[in-house]
Amino acid sequence: MDIRLVVLDIDGTIAGESNDISPAVREAVRDVLARGIPVAIATGRMYRSALRFYQALELQTPLIAYNGAWTQAPGQAERMHHQPLAPELVASLLDILEMAEWRSQIGVHCYIDDRLHVREVTDETRAYAGRSGIEPIAVGDLRQLLNQEITKVLTLCEDRQLIGAILAKLRSHYSTHDVYLTQSTPTFLEATHPQVNKGTAVRRLAEDVLGLQAEQVLAIGDNWNDAEMLDYAGIGVAMGSAPTGVKDIAQWVAPDVEADGVVAALAKFLP
Repeated sequence: MDIRLVVLDIDGTIAGESNDISPAVREAVRDVLARGIPVAIATGRMYRSALRFYQALELQTPLIAYNGAWTQAPGQAERMHHQPLAPELVASLLDILEMAEWRSQIGVHCYIDDRLHVREVTDETRAYAGRSGIEPIAVGDLRQLLNQEITKVLTLCEDRQLIGAILAKLRSHYSTHDVYLTQSTPTFLEATHPQVNKGTAVRRLAEDVLGLQAEQVLAIGDNWNDAEMLDYAGIGVAMGSAPTGVKDIAQWVAPDVEADGVVAALAKFLP
């Protein structure tokens, strides 16, 4: 086994209810870095929200954010990669998300230049912003943003059945060639450019930047937005809390985040 790159998701993987990284995970990552093996983060989070985790682990590799729509090396002003949604696709999404039957029950977030724009600040948005450490910008009509590059559209709602119904509606309306739809939690529905996913972003980092092959990559994640990454990697590890379908893709299932599953995975595959 010749692992030359470790890729970690954040939420549900290295950060649990505390919204922070445990000392045991920090120490395990530190040991991997000391062996000369780079560690990267691939997250659905905004770049600015993910940055503190990157800094806490003292990483050096480019940071993959927005499920792969945005890759940037911290310390460098220019992004290495950015793939926003087409304006006409965002307009079409808003037509569906603002349907009267569920408009008042959901929050819709649009991300522009690594800033969060919302129609209005709801309780769900406040909770999201607090966990992410960012300040939402209320703009009223989201269609006024269509002349700017929108990196991601996030729909959030505590009603998991409603999120499931909206996901089913969108999947019946769009093909995978139109938009990439995924869930990073059961209450988050994320939409990005159709060519965006963590698997593609990790492949770009591993092969194009670091000159590695897929079999030299160990990736660890916990939800559907990690599926392509786990499938790409030579070793894909799903956390214990992952949905069954995500576990089926992985080569191994680690304990959940609250039991420091990342530590167990690194000990197993990088003994």
